[in-house]
Amino acid sequence: MNYRNIIKAPIITEKTTELAQKNTYVFSVDIKANKTHIKQAIENIFDVKVESVNTINAKPKKKRVGKYVGKTNRVKKAIVKLKEGSSIELN
Repeated sequence: MNYRNIIKAPIITEKTTELAQKNTYVFSVDIKANKTHIKQAIENIFDVKVESVNTINAKPKKKRVGKYVGKTNRVKKAIVKLKEGSSIELN
C-alpha cells in the first residue's frame, strides 16, 4: 500500500485540537488499514516516532431526504499518540 493512500486527512475539531496539545492526533484512514500500516504511514509521512495507535470504526448512519432513505459513508479513525519530542504541524 502507498502511505498517502492509508492516511486520508487529519480530523480537526475542538476536541482534537485539545488532544494535539497532549501530543495526540486524529486522522481519517483507509477502512482496510490496520494499526501497523497506520503507524508506518505516520512515521514515514511526517518523520516522527509513534508511541501508540488506537482505531475507531464508525458505522454508517441512516439519513433521510424526503421519501428517500440512504446511509452515510463508513469511516475509520486513527488516534495516534506520538513519543516525547515529536510533533506534527497541521494547518
